Amino acid sequence: MIRDPEAFGHFIDQLRAFVRKELVPHEAEVAARDEVPPEIVQRMRGQGLFGYSIPAAYGGAGMTTEELILAALELSQCAVAFRARVGTNTGIGAEALVADGTPAQKDKYLPMLASGAWTSAFALTEPEAGSDACALRTRALRDADHYLISGSKCFITNAPIAQLFTVLARTDPAQPGAGGISAFLVERDTPGLVVGKPYQKMGQAGSPVAPLYFDNCRVPAANLIGGQEGRGFKTAMKVLNKQRIHLAALCIGPAMRMLQEAVQHTAGRRQFGQPVGSFQLVQAMVADCQTEIHAARALVLETARQRDLGQDVAMQASMCKYFASEMCARVADRCVQMLGGYGFIADNPVERFYRDVRLFRLYEGTSQIHQLNIARRTYAQAGHEFRA
Repeated sequence: MIRDPEAFGHFIDQLRAFVRKELVPHEAEVAARDEVPPEIVQRMRGQGLFGYSIPAAYGGAGMTTEELILAALELSQCAVAFRARVGTNTGIGAEALVADGTPAQKDKYLPMLASGAWTSAFALTEPEAGSDACALRTRALRDADHYLISGSKCFITNAPIAQLFTVLARTDPAQPGAGGISAFLVERDTPGLVVGKPYQKMGQAGSPVAPLYFDNCRVPAANLIGGQEGRGFKTAMKVLNKQRIHLAALCIGPAMRMLQEAVQHTAGRRQFGQPVGSFQLVQAMVADCQTEIHAARALVLETARQRDLGQDVAMQASMCKYFASEMCARVADRCVQMLGGYGFIADNPVERFYRDVRLFRLYEGTSQIHQLNIARRTYAQAGHEFRA
């Protein structure tokens, strides 16, 4: 749902120009420095990039799902680090607070996240709880008007630079599954919280990721999201269902950019006395890329519109994330192939994207987990229930 088509069209035009003029020229610099320079972050704040899905009452844009998707398609056509820098605030890091936070929690934190003054992060994954999200070992024990959190988290995007963490922890050890899990807002300077050393990664340079360690981390009870224990897993699923649609769009943008780069290269490079792009086998790869990009875009936009109408899109969200992330990988491989030796040279945009997009098939549910989720829901719709 687009609330004001004319105004939103003007916004998209401005965003497209900002990405091409302000972000794309700095891609190599970000990769070399392994960070988005502060002055660029400040310009991104000025564009309102941190508050897309945060309600207008708290300083955000209050975008509908469809609007968020269309904005993501534009923003993600530059290096992944730029999108990741704002992505936790526009998605997974702030969404639990938006969805289930108390009025006091929203008043305190959402304005800082919407402005980009604070960066957020979502801390769910643990060494023994990745695809099996219910297997959390991090514990939160009530101590008067506080909770003491102990445990560890891994692979937390933006952890090295975040000021606020949404942390999932088990508050009821007697319930081994989802029912005993709660969600907390934990500020960076809370005693007992240590942010570990950033990981050295295959790709996505400039997007810092690190583990978290909690040792009797003393968190005010007022920071229990929603003010009620045992709702954390449901909150996380709300976050992930929306974010999987968002992430699917963030897979499509890089695919569009890689195809643009490959088309420009093959149109200009000559072999056997003619442009490489005139060869039919190259044209077949271009056609496959273009068709899959359009298929993914149509699937994601349809699902976004269904969510805006209040429909249950849990299965469709899985389909979006699964198809778009796998599509992006296929496009990346073909585009490297079309560039030939140039596609293997470092600092080439296609080579960089080839490494960056590999993570898309892993986080927020591996492709294999989404296959299982889609299949089980399909059987359930036909009246057949299988145990996990």
